[in-house]
Amino acid sequence: MRAMSLSHPPTNQPLRIGCGAGFSGDRWDASVPVVASLMASGGPAVLMFETLAERTLALAQLQRHSDPSAGCEPMLERFVAPVLRDCMEHGIPIIGNFGAAHPRAAARRLHALAAALGLPPIRIAVVEGDDLLGTLDRKALHSLLPASLDGRELISANAYLGAVEIAQALRAGAQLVVTGRVADPSLALGPMLAHFGWALDDWDRLASGTIAGHLLECGAQVCGGYFADPGIKDVPNLSSVGFPIVEMHADGDFIVTKPEGTGGCVDARTVKEQLLYEIHDPAAYMTPDVVADITELELSEAGKDRVHVCGVRGHAQPATLKATVCFDAGWLAEGEISYAGENAVGRGRLASEIVRDRLRQIGLVRLPLRLDLIGQSSVLAEDGASQRPQACLADAPCQDIRLRVAANTDSRDEAESVVREVLALYTCGPAGGGGVRSQVSHRLASDSCYVPRDWIQPSWSFVS
Repeated sequence: MRAMSLSHPPTNQPLRIGCGAGFSGDRWDASVPVVASLMASGGPAVLMFETLAERTLALAQLQRHSDPSAGCEPMLERFVAPVLRDCMEHGIPIIGNFGAAHPRAAARRLHALAAALGLPPIRIAVVEGDDLLGTLDRKALHSLLPASLDGRELISANAYLGAVEIAQALRAGAQLVVTGRVADPSLALGPMLAHFGWALDDWDRLASGTIAGHLLECGAQVCGGYFADPGIKDVPNLSSVGFPIVEMHADGDFIVTKPEGTGGCVDARTVKEQLLYEIHDPAAYMTPDVVADITELELSEAGKDRVHVCGVRGHAQPATLKATVCFDAGWLAEGEISYAGENAVGRGRLASEIVRDRLRQIGLVRLPLRLDLIGQSSVLAEDGASQRPQACLADAPCQDIRLRVAANTDSRDEAESVVREVLALYTCGPAGGGGVRSQVSHRLASDSCYVPRDWIQPSWSFVS
């Protein structure tokens, strides 16, 4: 059955929104069962892809600097190709932020994909206006940033746009909407605005739609991914975990579910964990569209893999928009070597001391340096023996550890010097070291600021 286009007059008929990806590295086939479920429902439906993290966008900006035709999601076709025909033939619009730093390039690639699949021309719209480096004076932008960033080379600066332009494009008949940086929940709220015709100051409904989008945005996380903990929080068939679908109603109440027959689970526990993800203040979750308040939210299990959510409240949208600024942060040097067998931890510690001393001898003592014994002590902050609790100093009975050395440098030459000291541990270090691997990479760092809303002029247009 063909779904109803979102260019129709506003209706109270429920809208189903499925998520096909929660980040750029997600599974390419995850959207297939989602789309099959949307088609089977027969009602109005939308598919969203969320593939744009802050670092992903900065890397995309670098790609565009070196190649003007690049800068969008590199795996775009892999994500969209498995479901494009079904979505277009069944009237299921696709919304995705896979435009990254270059939405128009993504639109052109999607037109080419449709042609390669033998599909009729698709009405593709792009949402633009998030790229602040192309529109704002650098001095004005720097005035919003911490003084510590003065003099830093800015790589990218992107504001988080909202749902309005997505809704406008869908109301105009767009079958596929490509965005750059928008707030993740806005990918879902935009179709709701187009479908239900909610007023832009109907804060409770906008907040409810935003929370629904927030539950969708990380893909499998609300269905048991990044949740499972064997024997404590068991999740069935996680290797075939399903991706989420929200069934939104005109009054703002909604159901979170997943395609029947897929792995994972949707229950009160998974929804609560995802609900609290990245929300600093439950009474004031700030987005470009609304400030959401979940302190009165109620959820209840409404059947197998079905959770009902209601009671979200909303307040007027903030006067500013968050922007993420990425800047050049020098070079990252990473080197690793393994030690195995009796006293592996002791030999690993000796190796770390040798590297630290050698960097001091060659004049690189000032470098921010990290030394980890993976398998014995790592992940949790500084792992130097003098700074760890005594309980962590006793050697565990591990027979296999890996020393990781990481340093932040100002130049590539300095980074190469760091990794060479790790390589030299083969013959200049403790007994039995092996399996050295090293990497030197250009490093990006990021910070955030708030930009007055009236500094930003978002827009949308069709791209042929």
